[in-house]
Amino acid sequence: MDVLIIAVLIIAAALLFLIELFIVPGISLAGIGALVCAVYANYYAFVHLGTTGGVVTLIISGIVCIGALVWFMRSKMLDRLALQKDVDWKVNPIGTERASERRVKVGDKGISVTRLAQIGSAEFDGNVVEVRSIDGFVDEKTPVVVRRINDGTIMVEKLK
Repeated sequence: MDVLIIAVLIIAAALLFLIELFIVPGISLAGIGALVCAVYANYYAFVHLGTTGGVVTLIISGIVCIGALVWFMRSKMLDRLALQKDVDWKVNPIGTERASERRVKVGDKGISVTRLAQIGSAEFDGNVVEVRSIDGFVDEKTPVVVRRINDGTIMVEKLK
C-alpha cells in the first residue's frame, strides 16, 4: 500500500509538472501541487520505507519527472498545443504612409466611435482609426478634430 501511495504521488507530480510547464504560464496551483506531491512522496518514502527506500524513491521521482518532460517534448502533443500561425502583417501607422495614401490630416473633423480614455477610436470620412485624446476623457459619439499627428499617433480634441 505504501508503494501505491508513493507511485500515485509521483505520477501526480509529473503530470502537474507538465501542466505547469506547458499549459499554465507562471507559478500556479499546478506547479505548487507538483512540488507538494513530489516532496510528500519522498517524505512518505523516507518515513515508511526507511533511508534506502527514500533514496530509491528520490531517484525514481527525478527520473519520472525528467522522463515525462522528454517524452512530452518528443511527442506530437506539443505540436498540437503550439501556435502554428505566423504573423505576416505589419502595422502601417498614419505618419509613415505616403502622402497619397494619407486619409486623416490635421484639421479633419470626425466623431469618436469609442470612449477616448486617452486612447480610443474615431471616425473620419468613413475611416475608423485609433486616436489619442489631448483633452483627457472624451465620451463616445462626441465630435472631435485632429490637432496634430506625431509618429503615426493621431492627437484629437473635442470640437468646440
